[in-house]
Amino acid sequence: MIIHKDITVYGRVQNVGFRFSTRNAARAFAVKGFVMNLADGSVYIEAEGPAYNVNQFIGWCRRGPSHAQVDKLEVSDGEVKDFKVFDIRI
Repeated sequence: MIIHKDITVYGRVQNVGFRFSTRNAARAFAVKGFVMNLADGSVYIEAEGPAYNVNQFIGWCRRGPSHAQVDKLEVSDGEVKDFKVFDIRI
């Protein structure tokens, strides 16, 4: 079953390679969607794929790359959009 999650990551998550690392992690977990920086300093992610894969990806997001410091993660269900790839949005 394919699920969709909207994820907002708070903390020191901009200017630390978070988006690039997130794209690599998503591809490793076979998750589709996108990642983008928000004006408030957080990072927004839409992720979809098999439930197990998305949940593993969310676990990675709770830690992030080594230079990041994730303080809080907000996760909510969303409607599946049938993304074809995972990319970085500006």
